[in-house]
Amino acid sequence: MRRREDEAERDAAVALVTEWVYLPDVAERIGQSDRRVRSMVREQRVLAFRVGPNNALAVPEEMIALDPRSGRQEVLPALRGSLIQLSDAGYADWESLRWLYSHNEELDARPIDALRSGRTSSVRRAAQALAF
Repeated sequence: MRRREDEAERDAAVALVTEWVYLPDVAERIGQSDRRVRSMVREQRVLAFRVGPNNALAVPEEMIALDPRSGRQEVLPALRGSLIQLSDAGYADWESLRWLYSHNEELDARPIDALRSGRTSSVRRAAQALAF
């Protein structure tokens, strides 16, 4: 029974994301190989979930950002430290996704939006409180 509850909670977390980018498209957008993008998922640099009609691995659109210096797209650099921090707090990937895409009172924003706007320290402080 717990497995079904986890699946339902995972599905609810995935539903918080409005736009997904499938891994081959992520690779093309950031100028990396499919293999490298899969490594980035394993290394907790980005989250990926199986979504869509083909149940294919995809990354939330908002986890890809434009590097202002180079003008190229990249995986949001501040994401890795936050994902590791959430993992260290005992969060599963879907729980991290839910946390990143849910409004946070301390930040007065969704953590993913705060990361995208450069508020990395604030997000990490908010995530640090989850470990206690």
